[in-house]
Amino acid sequence: MMSARIPRNSEPGGRNASSDVAAPAAQAPIDEPRAAWAVGTIMAAIPCSARDAGRVLGAAAQAAGVTSAEVAAAMAADSRGVAMPARVERALHRAVAEARALPPRAAYIGLMPSRARTAEVLAEFRGRQSRLTDAPSDMRARQALDDAAYTLCVLLGRTGVHDAVLAAEEHLASGA
Repeated sequence: MMSARIPRNSEPGGRNASSDVAAPAAQAPIDEPRAAWAVGTIMAAIPCSARDAGRVLGAAAQAAGVTSAEVAAAMAADSRGVAMPARVERALHRAVAEARALPPRAAYIGLMPSRARTAEVLAEFRGRQSRLTDAPSDMRARQALDDAAYTLCVLLGRTGVHDAVLAAEEHLASGA
């Protein structure tokens, strides 16, 4: 299982878990609802943008030697209690860990936003993250989280969502 919580029984379509993992790539194109669910789940778990979540899904697939659709199917099956194949699980853990790893931060030069505005934008981000966690395949929730993530990155002068969230939390905790 991923270290972040994957919603149980929330995959669209109510597919049979055993057929999910074994489905050939031709029957499970990456743009189907299951893949959208997987991308939404990754976005909410890391946190990251939809583009970065797609990259995480692709990196996990490449490392496991399967397609992105198969990783998405394994994630969906795992959310219903069917164990993910070990190599897919390891590859997904690695891809998530790499996405969360931050390059060394350069000193921030510039004005920091007010703590009130930072708290407001971070709360909006967290609310949208929670909404996407509840409904990972909801395209409006994905777009809303992407928008909130972009706002947070711009506000704090960061290029990565995870880095922006950490910077916001650090700014709020510093009291400066």
